[in-house]
Amino acid sequence: MSLWQYIAERWDRLSLQSWLHVSGVVQCTILAAVIGVGVGILVYRSPAGSAIATALSSTVLTIPSFALLGLLIPVVGLGVTPSVIALTLYGLLPIVRNTIVGLSGVDPSVSDAAKGIGMGRVGVLTRVELRLAWPAILTGMRVSAQMLMGIAVIAAYAKGFGLGSEVFSGLTRAGSANSLNQALAGTLGVVVLALVLDAIFILIARMTVPKGIR
Repeated sequence: MSLWQYIAERWDRLSLQSWLHVSGVVQCTILAAVIGVGVGILVYRSPAGSAIATALSSTVLTIPSFALLGLLIPVVGLGVTPSVIALTLYGLLPIVRNTIVGLSGVDPSVSDAAKGIGMGRVGVLTRVELRLAWPAILTGMRVSAQMLMGIAVIAAYAKGFGLGSEVFSGLTRAGSANSLNQALAGTLGVVVLALVLDAIFILIARMTVPKGIR
């Protein structure tokens, strides 16, 4: 059968896997953002701390996906847990780096003016600096989300969520009936989801970033 016939006949299963895939990526991106922004806030005023945080988060990306999952499986077992841990770690670098760059790029005179009207340190951070750094932080989240869409396919190796199971199953059954359609359906689904998620990030940026700082 053709690829489109294959997708139509298995639409219920593919749509569920697509939902699990994008939902898992979004949740891991949010978790990476919470951790990454927190780390960025802690170190952005320290050149040494910023360098260490960036280096450590960069180191994670040098570990192959299969190797990282292989290291996590004996510790936390198969399933969603190792997939979430791995994806969150892989998503940290763009967010940490962009948070540091965004906060460091805030004009000191703006922060000083905020202090001059009576804002405390926390107020300056939350009401001025983070708002001005938000475009950079959002860009980091956008990059992480796109990167994780592809890496999440490897999560099938650890019995994780998403379309990776379709890709892996199709590849392992290479030569059998519909094996190519199965692998292509999973791959095409990931590409479409990545484009949709990227469009959502663009919409969020338009809604949350003032025109004056775009």
